[in-house]
Amino acid sequence: MKKTQKYITFFPVFSVFKPVGIPLKDLEAVTLTLDEFEAIRLADFLGYYQEKAAEMMGVSRQTFGRILDSAHKKIAEAIVFGKCLKIEEGENIMPTVRIFLCEDCKKTLNIPFDIPKPMICPECGSPYIHRFDRWRGRGKGKCRRNRWGQK
Repeated sequence: MKKTQKYITFFPVFSVFKPVGIPLKDLEAVTLTLDEFEAIRLADFLGYYQEKAAEMMGVSRQTFGRILDSAHKKIAEAIVFGKCLKIEEGENIMPTVRIFLCEDCKKTLNIPFDIPKPMICPECGSPYIHRFDRWRGRGKGKCRRNRWGQK
């Protein structure tokens, strides 16, 4: 069976949600994949019909329905049983945007690959914008330099 490439146009700012007052280490986790997150965003938050949302994600309407149903069940389980909800990258995800972060106002910008990096933040006008892609990593080296290359 051939796996379908799913397109994601928005990445969550936070990757973990948990009940207040309980340490994360004491909670059981439910994992929501990025394609499930995108399905929830398109159908429930933005209100697209499943046919349009499926087209935007590059999957069939039936596949979109299964993804959405799975996401609803996982979110319900986390809420009903007081579990933490983790959003993690699933299989066959193809990002369609790059994420940039303004250092001054902390606004995230979702910029399609065919548009160049913004030179200034549209919110506050700051020139301190850098690539922020929590799902691909921000570097795992032990470099001790700040963003201007100084030690």
